[in-house]
Amino acid sequence: MKRMPNTVENIKANILALKGKEVNLYINRGRRKVSSYRARIEDVYPSVFTVKSCGLNLNNIYTYSYNDILCGEVKISND
Repeated sequence: MKRMPNTVENIKANILALKGKEVNLYINRGRRKVSSYRARIEDVYPSVFTVKSCGLNLNNIYTYSYNDILCGEVKISND
C-alpha cells in the first residue's frame, strides 16, 4: 500500500482526530536532550495546537506548531 506523504494538512487532520485524548509527547530539545511526558491535546488552531500536561504538578499548557512535527522536533504517540 502506498504511504501518504507527511504534509502539514495531514498532520493537522491527525491532531484534530486526537483532540481531547491523552497522548505521549517526545520533544527533541537538541544536543541529545529529549523530554517526554503525557499530555492531553486541548485546542487545535490554524497554525498551532496546545497540549496540557497530565502530571502530578505539571498542569502546564504548551503550544507547538505543525511544523515542529513535520521537522521531527515533536513526536506524538497515542498508546
